Amino acid sequence: MKKSTLALAVAAALIGSTAAYADTTLYGSARVSVDYVDDGTANPFSSGSNSDSYWDVYNNASRLGVRGEEDLGGGLSAIYQYEFGVDMTEGGNLESNRPKFVGLKGGFGSVTAGTQWTPYYNVIGIGDIFNSSRSFATDSYLGYAYGRRMDNSLIYTTPNFSGFSAQAMLVMNGSCAPQDPNTPSQLCKMYSTNLLPSNLSDGVDMWNLSASYKNGPFFAGATYMALEGPSFGDFVTAPTYDGEQWGLAFGYNQGPFSASLSYEDGDVNNLYIGKSQNIYLTGQYTFGNNVVRAAYGFVSPDDNNIAVVSNGVVGVIQQEDINNYLLGYQYNFSKRTRVWVEYLGRTSDGYYEDKNVVSIGTRHDF
Repeated sequence: MKKSTLALAVAAALIGSTAAYADTTLYGSARVSVDYVDDGTANPFSSGSNSDSYWDVYNNASRLGVRGEEDLGGGLSAIYQYEFGVDMTEGGNLESNRPKFVGLKGGFGSVTAGTQWTPYYNVIGIGDIFNSSRSFATDSYLGYAYGRRMDNSLIYTTPNFSGFSAQAMLVMNGSCAPQDPNTPSQLCKMYSTNLLPSNLSDGVDMWNLSASYKNGPFFAGATYMALEGPSFGDFVTAPTYDGEQWGLAFGYNQGPFSASLSYEDGDVNNLYIGKSQNIYLTGQYTFGNNVVRAAYGFVSPDDNNIAVVSNGVVGVIQQEDINNYLLGYQYNFSKRTRVWVEYLGRTSDGYYEDKNVVSIGTRHDF
């Protein structure tokens, strides 16, 4: 069966219709690695530590999807994407909150609704250059909690004005019983895949703005996101449900060399309690079929000692700076197939202990 015919058949099956869709593309990516993990993550609410080391055959966000558009005439097009996570190691196929949206685009830009990449990630994510899904994780990306993909979202994207563009996102996550938002325990999720709890507000639960400029090898962007929930008084939550966070990113990509620098500041993250900052620097060099990468991140909280109450016991969490070190080598067999070896390291004197990960993996795109 020809690829175009197969694409239309799979698209029809996933969409639930036998109609032919114009310009429909079937795509996917298989990404699996063998990882050695020396995990020093401690639990701040207990006297012990979860430190451990182990080997793991790890799925790195493999996915399968269809996307396309239909020309409606007059410069207007319908656009859509259905992307599903495919767990190649432990099951759970055709799940996750990967992008699934529908919308319209034209001279006004585009309006899309569904589960989508946030404007926050579309700016700060310039530093997401490694193959391992563990690389751009909680302790190296402050937007990990709500700055990746958001369900129940509406996004407007402006046209490109000589390199300038902007995005605005609203997240309206509905409500579900119980509806008394007096304690965090009253928050709930409408569906198991929702990232943001319901009942935060009666209207917009989260909003996100971004602006960027790209001209030749240069990129610059700024973004701001805020949650519109209650503070819950004495209850300590991370991320806070009435917080805000902003970021800046700069990139350069010319010939074999690329680099990026990003800065994040705010409390809409689950790394620390209260506000924190993150500086993240990346570099990449390509020669022949070889790619080498390196990155350094420095994360620092505003408050080092936080008083918390857990099960009626008052305690103090010691929050300290985190240093992240990343190195990677990639060999491209073709444009669609690659192998990699990557090292991810973390050092800290707080309740986040030192961590080391070595990832050896392969990836094939189609």
